[in-house]
Amino acid sequence: MNKYDVIVIGGGPSGLMASIAAAEHGVRVLLLDKGNKLGRKLAISGGGRCNVTNRMDIQDLIAHIPGNGRFMHSPFSVFNNENIIAFFEGLGIQLKEEDRGRMFPVNDKATTVVETLLNRVRMLGVDIRTNTTVKTINYSGESVSEVVLHNGEHIPTPTVIVATGGKSVPHTGSTGDGYPWAEKAGHTITDLYPTEVPITSSEDFIRKKTLQGLSLRDIELTVFNPKGKKIKTHDGDMIFTHFGISGPAALRCSQYVVKALKKFETKTIKMEVDLFPSVSEEALFQQLLAKVKADPKKSLKNLLKGFAPERFLLFVYDKLSLDTQAQASTVTHETFRSLVTICKHFEIEVNGTLSIEKAFVTGGGISIKEIEPKTMHSKKKKGLYFCGEVLDIHGYTGGYNITVAFSTGYTAGKSAAEQVIHK
Repeated sequence: MNKYDVIVIGGGPSGLMASIAAAEHGVRVLLLDKGNKLGRKLAISGGGRCNVTNRMDIQDLIAHIPGNGRFMHSPFSVFNNENIIAFFEGLGIQLKEEDRGRMFPVNDKATTVVETLLNRVRMLGVDIRTNTTVKTINYSGESVSEVVLHNGEHIPTPTVIVATGGKSVPHTGSTGDGYPWAEKAGHTITDLYPTEVPITSSEDFIRKKTLQGLSLRDIELTVFNPKGKKIKTHDGDMIFTHFGISGPAALRCSQYVVKALKKFETKTIKMEVDLFPSVSEEALFQQLLAKVKADPKKSLKNLLKGFAPERFLLFVYDKLSLDTQAQASTVTHETFRSLVTICKHFEIEVNGTLSIEKAFVTGGGISIKEIEPKTMHSKKKKGLYFCGEVLDIHGYTGGYNITVAFSTGYTAGKSAAEQVIHK
């Protein structure tokens, strides 16, 4: 007789949700985690505020999961973003909606979310063992038979849910432990790469830190292929750093940079910043001419105060070798056109991203072709389930990855419990 019907490995968002779902469906659950604390990544998510989900309709939600988002139709039919909201509100956490559908606890504390989940896990009688490292999962024929710990202990069970995360943010425990266990079961691991990660560049102005710390708001950032064709555009904010660019728009573009560098076997890829995405070049040019007409005697520098961030303008003046003290009426139309072009097409040659360990999210993972989407059950071994970031599914930042984690975790836990009960 097995003491545990289900063993969940990994105490992040998907593992906690899997434990809760399995226990709610009436089976005996053991939750193992190699760290000393559960929910460590959850506790630092959303800048320590915990973006628990995103309140978009399902189609939009899936569009924000560029890494195999279509797979999520089935898990979302079991447990979707509205279910996540109802789940937390049912446990007494009030949520609020912010820009772009992001849902946060009203008190802005990720620790409240983690504590509430842990209380629920404990209340349901789940056994928890922290500081417990799993060595491998053993199989008897085509079925799960036991979990083997590094200390040599063997724990028999018919069902294992692997929720070990990817390789990003390793200090929270995500160090890729689940991949070798999946391979042992016959699963394919697709190439791992960093996503939602700052982008690097060795442009002169980056190396000299000319624009370091400058934030640009509401811009559009585009990744181009070597032939000059647009690969992807994202809007939002960005910031220049000592190594390249970061901020929401840059993070969202990062996976396209990684893929393009690999696909085209090139050392650098061109990106472009559009500081005025809602205004055409011609309209911008006419705005400047109207300013000149209104204040022909003003110096160029004073005329353009507030037109764009001052540090950016100083950089542009320098780049175009402009005399900023020149009277506005003496500046040629050609100069104004050049100014507008730089503001609409500010080019940056980028050469990669920071490492996967520095990324917010891991791209790649266990191939979803080998997972049953309605149950998260392995197509390779009976009683084996996967959920969360260990899978080849990834979304943008903004509550999408956590939604995937909760949804796949709940689906895996519920299915695992039902399989045990109906045996």
